[in-house]
Amino acid sequence: MLLIGIAGGSGSGKTTVVKKLIDALPEDSISVVSQDAYYWDNGNLAPEAKKEINFDHPDAIEWDLLVKHLDMLKEGKTIPMPIYTYVTCARSQEVIPVKPTEVVIVEGILIMTCPELVKRLDIKIFVDTDGDDRLMRIIRRDIEERGRTVSDVLRHYETFVKPMHNQFIEPTKRLADIIIPQGGSNQVAIDIVASRIRMQLSQMKERN
Repeated sequence: MLLIGIAGGSGSGKTTVVKKLIDALPEDSISVVSQDAYYWDNGNLAPEAKKEINFDHPDAIEWDLLVKHLDMLKEGKTIPMPIYTYVTCARSQEVIPVKPTEVVIVEGILIMTCPELVKRLDIKIFVDTDGDDRLMRIIRRDIEERGRTVSDVLRHYETFVKPMHNQFIEPTKRLADIIIPQGGSNQVAIDIVASRIRMQLSQMKERN
């Protein structure tokens, strides 16, 4: 199994990169584990308290469970990946079964802040996108998917997203094996990554 980490700032285009890699590789050869599924359940908090949750700090993630699930996949076991919703800040009672495949992608803004996770990654990718472009995507996404107003998004960006990006996420770029500038629009870089994955899969099969 090849374990690939894809990190980068909020709104950098990680999801687009993941989708394009899935399209470029053999069908059913990739499973995706999302860091966002592992946010702590805060459904019991009052509405005003939920607005103050710092989703961009490493402490917001249940890393032990995420790492445990990656180890289970490595062992050939299907995992029950949680379902988290930003609207309620809670986990659903339902889960998503994720099967072990030749390639497992774990993606999220903070994945390379967790040393235990990083040392399990075979390939570490950082999606690097200009801050203004990221902010525009964040505004559009948070209004459409998370029920926030423009003023809520901008306040949250100024209070949490930007300072946490500078403190925790941007420094992890130095851990990356591959940096993809311009996010999902950089087709050349995505093609190179896909080619590298195919090559490593071929080498793994030859060894086995």
